[in-house]
Amino acid sequence: MEKECIQAKTAPAAIGPYSHAIRAGALVFCSGQLGIDPSTGDLVEGIEAQTNQALRNLVSVLEACGCTVANLVKTTIFLKDMNNFPKVNEIYAGYFDGDFPARSAIQVAALPKNALVEIEAIAYKQ
Repeated sequence: MEKECIQAKTAPAAIGPYSHAIRAGALVFCSGQLGIDPSTGDLVEGIEAQTNQALRNLVSVLEACGCTVANLVKTTIFLKDMNNFPKVNEIYAGYFDGDFPARSAIQVAALPKNALVEIEAIAYKQ
């Protein structure tokens, strides 16, 4: 099986030793995206802004792989506070046309850069 490392030019630079995504055969594994503004490298403020930015960053990674949100088969949302789930859920739903991928949402003790949300994904590309 062929493996390809992908770095998205329009997503924030990786803050560690990892690729934005790995394509392995028809599967694309996207690393978790935080609400970091790629133009400044800074985390945006608030759960709504971080969720939107994390999703925009994920879309940038998907585009670098030749995919869109329609190619997503599974996402995982990591939340610093599960009380933010309703807000995150509402924003997340707006990125899809009703054909939602499978998803998990998990509360975690902490995220890099003290972020409030991180979103990772798996996509399928024929």
